[in-house]
Amino acid sequence: MRPLRPKVLSIVLAGGEGKRLMPLTMDRAKPAVPFGGTYRLIDFVLSNLVNSDMRQIAVLTQYKSHSLDRHISVTWRMSTMLGNYVTPVPAQQRLGPRWYQGSADAIYQSMNLIRDEDPDYVVVFGADNIYRMDVSQMLDQHIQSGLACTVAGIRVPRAEASAFGIIDADADSKIREFLEKPADPPGLPDSPNESFASMGNYIFTRSALVEALEADAADATARHDMGGDIIPRFVGQNQAQVHDFTVNTVPGATEKDRNYWRDVGTIDAYHEAHMDLVSVVPNFSLYNNDWPIWTYQAQRPGAKFVLRGNAEDSIVSSGCIISGGDVDASVLSPNVRVDKWANVEHAVVMDNVRIGRNAVVRNAILDKNVVVEDGCEVGVDKEEDRARGFTVSPGGITVVGKGTRVTRG
Repeated sequence: MRPLRPKVLSIVLAGGEGKRLMPLTMDRAKPAVPFGGTYRLIDFVLSNLVNSDMRQIAVLTQYKSHSLDRHISVTWRMSTMLGNYVTPVPAQQRLGPRWYQGSADAIYQSMNLIRDEDPDYVVVFGADNIYRMDVSQMLDQHIQSGLACTVAGIRVPRAEASAFGIIDADADSKIREFLEKPADPPGLPDSPNESFASMGNYIFTRSALVEALEADAADATARHDMGGDIIPRFVGQNQAQVHDFTVNTVPGATEKDRNYWRDVGTIDAYHEAHMDLVSVVPNFSLYNNDWPIWTYQAQRPGAKFVLRGNAEDSIVSSGCIISGGDVDASVLSPNVRVDKWANVEHAVVMDNVRIGRNAVVRNAILDKNVVVEDGCEVGVDKEEDRARGFTVSPGGITVVGKGTRVTRG
């Protein structure tokens, strides 16, 4: 008889406000921000879980969650007959008139999900990073260890590690210390010039997690944060280990993108992650059919190129019309129109944008329903962009907010 598989509940933390992604998060939660032409940020973690055969998933939402809730409800429908689901769970104030006080408090306030599903293990992942991961490999390591907690870690150069939450682990993967942005990050036993950065992805044995959450809720001095409180608690009990992301493999991965992980928490990182998609041999390929990133694809006709319209090193989504314009190293979401003699370079262009004749869009992000009128420029003169009220990132990326009409003068 085939042994019973362990019962797993996956919880995705998707309540983040995403202040550093403003104005893209002006009226949407960070995990709902569009990415890669046709996806939302949350589609990456959900695809990883579903592809790993973890299909009982609760998504905890809070901040401006309407578009996120709608996307999950419309897109992430699975066979309920087989017990599969992806369900958004808004803050419900089950423990009194208060919203989530932190990521650990979000799970504590949603303890009914754990009681109702009655899992053996609880997977807790973030909702806003770009990567592929077979979560079942991390679960197997967790089960074999017999420990209470497993933290996914990615190797980063030690010289850059001070920007991250760092995992100090021994040669057997046991975590000795969990350090928040240390000035002198510890190296790895097998690679002194690298450090383990936490990916914000965790697996817990159910009973241990419940006990830790209850103790954290009773601690008035706690921040009620998974990385700041819960993980250090398990580290202090000698009950935490690291899962090395570099040994995690997914089918169809290329040598170039097999260990790709990108935190897109800032405008510059978000733009750079899009540029990673568009080269001939991309740093991260969306075209891996063996480990697909799932989403709802808009029902529109194929992209059309007329009047010698041209796109090079770019992703052009369905419904787009390049009518005599030139597009280079850019990502165009569905239903974008680029008119004659317009030039679009190193840009991220979201749904239903119109770029007029002789317009120039360079090193920029245009949110949904933006209109760039004939002859106007975006991203060419950064001081002018600021004067017009557009956001300009430290790296020089101009962001035009949703529904803006860019006019002359």
